[in-house]
Amino acid sequence: MKYFLLSFLCLFFVGKSVEAQIKSPDEFLGYSLGSRFTPHHKVLEYFKYIGGANKNVKIQKYGKTYEGRELLVAIISAKENLDNLETIRKNNVSMSNAEKVFPKSRQPAVLWLSYNVHGNEASSTETALKMLYTLTDSKTLNIQNWLKNTVVIIDPCLNPDGRERYVNFFSATTGFQPNSNPMSREHAEPWPGGRSNHYYFDLNRDWAWQSQVETQQRLVLYHEWMPEVHVDFHEQSYNEPYYFAPAAEPIHQDITPWQRNFQITVGKNNAKYFDQNGWQYFTKEQFDLLYPSYGDTYPLYNGAIGMTYEQGGIGAGLSVVTLDGDTLTLKDRIDHHFTSGMATLETVSLHAEKLVEEFKKYFENSITSPPGLYKTYVIKAQNKSRLKRMISLLKKNGIEFAFGLDKTLSGYSFETQKTESFRVERNDLVVNLQQAKAVLANVLLEPQTSVSDSNTYDITAWALPYAYGLPAYATTESIKGKYPGMEEVKAVFPVVAKPYAWIFPWNSIEDAQVLIALQKENVKVRIAEEAFSLGSRNFAVGSLLVYRTENERGIPDLQAKILGIEKRLKMSFYPASGGFVDKGKDFGSSAYRVLNTPKVAVVSGPESSSQSVGEIWHFFEQELNYPVSLIDAKNMGNLDINKVNVLIVPDGSYGDEVAGKLEDWLKVGGKVILFEDAILNVNEAKPFEIKRKEFPKEELGGTNSSEYAKRKQGDLSEAIPGAIFKVHLDHSHPLAAGLGSYYYALKTDDKIYENLSRGWNVGVLKTGSYVAGVAGKNVVKKLSSGMVFGVQSIGKGAVVYLGSDVLFRSFWENGKQLFLNALFLID
Repeated sequence: MKYFLLSFLCLFFVGKSVEAQIKSPDEFLGYSLGSRFTPHHKVLEYFKYIGGANKNVKIQKYGKTYEGRELLVAIISAKENLDNLETIRKNNVSMSNAEKVFPKSRQPAVLWLSYNVHGNEASSTETALKMLYTLTDSKTLNIQNWLKNTVVIIDPCLNPDGRERYVNFFSATTGFQPNSNPMSREHAEPWPGGRSNHYYFDLNRDWAWQSQVETQQRLVLYHEWMPEVHVDFHEQSYNEPYYFAPAAEPIHQDITPWQRNFQITVGKNNAKYFDQNGWQYFTKEQFDLLYPSYGDTYPLYNGAIGMTYEQGGIGAGLSVVTLDGDTLTLKDRIDHHFTSGMATLETVSLHAEKLVEEFKKYFENSITSPPGLYKTYVIKAQNKSRLKRMISLLKKNGIEFAFGLDKTLSGYSFETQKTESFRVERNDLVVNLQQAKAVLANVLLEPQTSVSDSNTYDITAWALPYAYGLPAYATTESIKGKYPGMEEVKAVFPVVAKPYAWIFPWNSIEDAQVLIALQKENVKVRIAEEAFSLGSRNFAVGSLLVYRTENERGIPDLQAKILGIEKRLKMSFYPASGGFVDKGKDFGSSAYRVLNTPKVAVVSGPESSSQSVGEIWHFFEQELNYPVSLIDAKNMGNLDINKVNVLIVPDGSYGDEVAGKLEDWLKVGGKVILFEDAILNVNEAKPFEIKRKEFPKEELGGTNSSEYAKRKQGDLSEAIPGAIFKVHLDHSHPLAAGLGSYYYALKTDDKIYENLSRGWNVGVLKTGSYVAGVAGKNVVKKLSSGMVFGVQSIGKGAVVYLGSDVLFRSFWENGKQLFLNALFLID
């Protein structure tokens, strides 16, 4: 791998013009590209330098990261295209909206190259520097012609925060010369690693959900361009050869034959140059096209050719000896990524006219012949808060919708999984697939994704009605909603000069914001542990109450504070004139207990899953705006109940740290919330009464293939890459408040627990709980009986067991309510 790719570069550097020279990355940075990692601020400086020195480059800033680092792209093309850039952009967007507009002159294809979405896959950004220089400095006829047919957008680093975490680690641990020994510390990142962003989110799994600020800002720009081709540059294990398209199965059925075939066209041209250099590569393995939130699938579901390129290199540093005994350098990795990028540009340029034609046709077909069995999805407005959040997601993705219909229809029920009649009411969301974004809408909403191969790279179920916990129907009729927006009906409450109590509901994040605001003002808030009625108005379990008299003793201006919170948060409290109720317990009953104000710590560190820590941390800071302390696992035994009364233990492996150190703290009133595998750390350990359910092998059986050719497939009967199961809830328990009788859990493992003998089994699986996604027969058998969510009292404290990830990638909205219940309602 040590020789320079002469045969490839000869195609580009054939002639020079008299135009003034611009500095190469080596000249600008003061070191040879690939001899060290380039800090993010230097990458920005070079991109801006090129933008100022070359008239065929436009630099566009599009945002900042959580840590304040700038995000930008470079747009490169021939001068005639740059002079006409806004028209080209508008034409692309018009085609993506299936508008009856087409450019009179030839429309170049837009090729978007994304680098370093995973921060520790660090050769990508270095490659972006080389790509930018080559495209702007080269005077060869080949590149000039390619740029006449193509507008190239280069995003040098999608994840600067993660990349800087990795680069800083490497710079601090490497010696004067890089150590190629893979055992050297420079090849072993500490927790949490540089892969993820500030909140430890994997940005390559966030494209559709747009939960992170980097993704949100990038997708605004992406939708302003809607490229015909998008390439996402990655790295994999440094012992792996290079990967490029075509992709592996499963490939979603809505990906068109043209999109599949063009991946082959690109792959063959990439292979031509790799073959000339004798570089190893593979295609059609491992990296599938199913999960909708990747940097390849999301563009594919938006009409583009989306592709992932993977260079071996994670943990390689500047140089590492591979298992084959070869020495892989950063310069090698840059050369490989550079070669595939240039070869792809060549292919896109040669097929630019066809790419534009097929892009236009893709969206026209979406309107005339939308994909899939169902033509309309109706999501019931059972919970307006979660429905509004779904609407926000649809808007971010450009998916059209309307509301209401005043009609009874027949369709597939997401809840019963049967065809039945239903009524479309005024605020029900109606998504008709006769629209430009039909494919993406269908992929996000379809109740069961067709999977041709269970050897998937990620989850296999994500239907939004399940993720948001909303009743929904899919119908084969093409139905359009009657109203453009929701009807906002302001509640009319009686006027009470001096209420006995103020009552507000509990079924949304907005309600949690009200509780937080009240507790911040030291207002005592009570929870109704039983349902009750006042006149014709019913109040569910979990309703919250503020008693006037008990609070006025310490807060003389209580009513003014209540009114201020109502106005600021745009909420209305129901004023009860007295403590006597028509049905249920009167307000003097012990059924209305005072809620504690949570003082929260979250365990973090090498024992924890960084993804789980990040999901919790992000939820507190970005959605609740609630104070939280991140502590080391070793400090769990030193908790002061006056400073921390809620401890959240994310998914992870903690040994005896949990079981051995929390008993005294729990007995005096502490609460611990255990996520996923954190439960295993207290399995059958006193004082915890949790026990994992075991299944003898003879009860299950296996399906391991005896064929050598299938040795890598594993036991498919045990497969569960990510499937949805219906959890039956004890809706009388506060942990289930605001959720109804069912919760749809995304399970990524087969772990389930015996029912608690002295506790509350709030969420259990029963026979027939499987709903959607890939789940082997043994997994389905295991997850047919047992506890997923439970609560146990220990002294004055409590333990909450969460056996599935209720905050999964911040898009599992239904789980956020369950987590809020665990946080605020359980004592």
